[in-house]
Amino acid sequence: MNVTSSTRASVRPLLPGVVVALLVAMVGYVVHRQVSVVSPHVVAVAIGIMGATFGRIEEVFKPGLRFCARRVLRAGIVLLGFRLSLGELGALGPKALGAVVVVVVATFFGTQWLARRLGLTRSLGLLMATGYSICGASAIAAVEPFAGASEEEVAYSIALVTLCGTLAIFLLPGFGSVLGLSATEYGAWVGASVHDVGQVVAAASSRGETALKLATLVKLTRVALLAPLLAGVAIAARRRQGEDALAGAKRPPLLPLFIVLFLVASAISSTGVLSVAFLRHVKDAETILLGMGLVGLGSNVDLRKLRAVGGRPLALALCSWALVALVSLGAVKLSGL
Repeated sequence: MNVTSSTRASVRPLLPGVVVALLVAMVGYVVHRQVSVVSPHVVAVAIGIMGATFGRIEEVFKPGLRFCARRVLRAGIVLLGFRLSLGELGALGPKALGAVVVVVVATFFGTQWLARRLGLTRSLGLLMATGYSICGASAIAAVEPFAGASEEEVAYSIALVTLCGTLAIFLLPGFGSVLGLSATEYGAWVGASVHDVGQVVAAASSRGETALKLATLVKLTRVALLAPLLAGVAIAARRRQGEDALAGAKRPPLLPLFIVLFLVASAISSTGVLSVAFLRHVKDAETILLGMGLVGLGSNVDLRKLRAVGGRPLALALCSWALVALVSLGAVKLSGL
């Protein structure tokens, strides 16, 4: 089999799901163009959830939808970098960085304390703590080699963190209005409290460009803390289990590739060489790619399956969600973001 045939064979299973995600993302895009206050990202993730919960997503669509939730979503985030300059990235300053560190540390250790109080396993507490404090399902996947968790615990953790992050898309805009948060404060709060990068984009976009930019910056700062956090987890796990038990564990990169590319895009944008017309097209492509990713993300959330999770893990998920929301809100207010 030559390279071309091999590529076709690997791409073909993805096409049905990718096409569906593209069509749904286009629906969100058109709805937003007609009704500007409706976020295309919220439309995309809502349709994905409805498909998983009330419809039946055939197996033929699932590989493509998973691909969108992982790869396509991150490609959209890279394009989002063209809307930000390095000057804006540096404008966060040490106070904002300190606030993000406080949120991550408080959520990480607070969630594990809650898990112990609820009588849950150390491994489940570690998975949930990492997911809620850093970046949702991707952080859970990264810490899993060091957690000693069962497949069921990993699945529960991903399902619960995805559920709470998805609920945040719909609930945080209302809470932000009730609390009287400015667009800047709201964006910082979303970036500091919502779990997945795509969910941050969807939740923040409801309050406009200013909120979206700051939310993305704060969120990516949290994601960058994944490497030092995992280093600490690995050291603790080695001490507990011995070096040999973790010798084959895969070590994460210092920064995920999509963050590096995001920074490269921001650097290019900072030079001013890109035309307004080009950036407009990039923004449209970014909206579609993020929408496709969020369709895939939403298609993993079947609300009917919550009953199988059990009361105590669900209680941990909701308490941890409340913890990160409250700590991040306090950090935003105290840091003056």
